[in-house]
Amino acid sequence: MSLKKVHDEQPKEFKFSNENSKKAEEILKKYPENNKKSAVMPFLYLAQRQNNNWIPLAAMKYIANFLSMPYISVYEVATFYTMYNLAPVGKHFIQVCTTTPCLIRGADKIVKLCKEKISPKQNELSKSGNCSWMEVECLGACVSAPMIQINDDYYEDLDEKSTKNILDSLIEDKPLKPGSYRGRANTSPEKKQTINGENHA
Repeated sequence: MSLKKVHDEQPKEFKFSNENSKKAEEILKKYPENNKKSAVMPFLYLAQRQNNNWIPLAAMKYIANFLSMPYISVYEVATFYTMYNLAPVGKHFIQVCTTTPCLIRGADKIVKLCKEKISPKQNELSKSGNCSWMEVECLGACVSAPMIQINDDYYEDLDEKSTKNILDSLIEDKPLKPGSYRGRANTSPEKKQTINGENHA
């Protein structure tokens, strides 16, 4: 299924679920009453998570009415920031960092695997319809390159074998745990270092 068919996927209506309506009211309490439009970004996140990881036009119009602001202003915010998806993506949305540090350490091989296992082109749903992938700029985890982001989670210190296993787990809808695939703790060195005779992780 190509994402070019996005217009066929647009729902006619959208409104927050009961749970998200409560969250929206809590978000609004953080902003002055006369400046509700400042909540537009967290509202867009709520809509995206509620609607299978993408924001339809109906949701933008709903948010505009909710915040008493012009629809075009909501649209401008949604189209400016790349973390908002304006077309259907897979349940498992894979973002492959291809900035220099990741490329040096093998991100091109990850892209090749995505083409083989998910879809030949980025921004295109897999045959099963539950995965899609795209190349992105720096995701801020250069020390543990190469890495990918799947929905909200980071998968770091990857190689071809670990990437294959991760992609296969997504295709089977049984995603593996995020984190470092070399056993790194946070951004610490991979091996223990000796400092003044003491071992440090």
